[in-house]
Amino acid sequence: MFNKLLMVLAGILTLIGAGTISYTYLEQTVGQMEALQVEETPIVVVKKEITKPATTTQPVQKKIATKALTPAKTSGSIVPKTATVQKTVVTPGPLRAAPQPVPSSTLTVRGVIEYTNAARALNGGFSALTENASLNLDAQMKVDDMFAKQYFEHVSPSGVGPADLAKLAGYAYVIVGENLALGDFNGDSGVVTAWMNSPGHRANILKPQYQEIGVAVGKGMYEGRETWLAVQSFGLPLSACPTTNTQIKAQIDANNVTIAGLRAHLDAKKAQIDSTQSNDPNYNTYVNEFNAIVPGYNNLIETNRAIVATFNASVQAFNACIALASGN
Repeated sequence: MFNKLLMVLAGILTLIGAGTISYTYLEQTVGQMEALQVEETPIVVVKKEITKPATTTQPVQKKIATKALTPAKTSGSIVPKTATVQKTVVTPGPLRAAPQPVPSSTLTVRGVIEYTNAARALNGGFSALTENASLNLDAQMKVDDMFAKQYFEHVSPSGVGPADLAKLAGYAYVIVGENLALGDFNGDSGVVTAWMNSPGHRANILKPQYQEIGVAVGKGMYEGRETWLAVQSFGLPLSACPTTNTQIKAQIDANNVTIAGLRAHLDAKKAQIDSTQSNDPNYNTYVNEFNAIVPGYNNLIETNRAIVATFNASVQAFNACIALASGN
């Protein structure tokens, strides 16, 4: 047994010396070796995705503020002018005729008007006056009132004057004038001649601004004796001057009310914009609301400005006519 072991050792030494060994040979010689079962837990390298936390904040963008439009300025250019109606009353002192020893001739409305127009033609070539029914009524009311209240003045004891009578007669005027005569005259030509010989009455008859006339004559008891009263009522009707359209004026006034309301709304919106930072999310909303109002506001101002210009031109023409007629 010992000898066998020596022989095996000798063989191994021989192989080592040869420098080689066969695994198969060793397995067959020594016996089968069980392979080591090394249970290695595999290392799994997982690439971790670093996820950024979700956020509700939107990316910051540079806000471009909307520019507010500029409302048109009115500068008083939508204010209509006011027509100035300067009514003039011309009343030279009443004319008394000296008492006549014989009865006077009859006075007539038609004759007085004809001799009056003849005097205007002969003394300056002035146009003939047109008989006006309202002025005839005006003159007749004066004759009746003087007989009734026994006075001979342009203003009655109760304070009623030529302007009041013209209003009562429904005569719209720029100028009215009145000549009075009391006494016995040599007919229609005689009373007109008497007026023409009196500077104040003459000026009234020859006043170039007059266009219309009314006359009344009457015979009655005055201061205890029967005598004549004659009245000339002169006038320049209001219709002689350019008219101003009241409907246009009403439209201007209505537009101005609307403009004032829009302006107040714009001012409130502008104050809201001014108190808001330009980077505020509501800023552009306020500006857009403001800008939505401005075009309509500006258009209405321009429309009204044109209407007012037309209206004011008519008012200026009317006022110029009044001033000319009044001798101003």
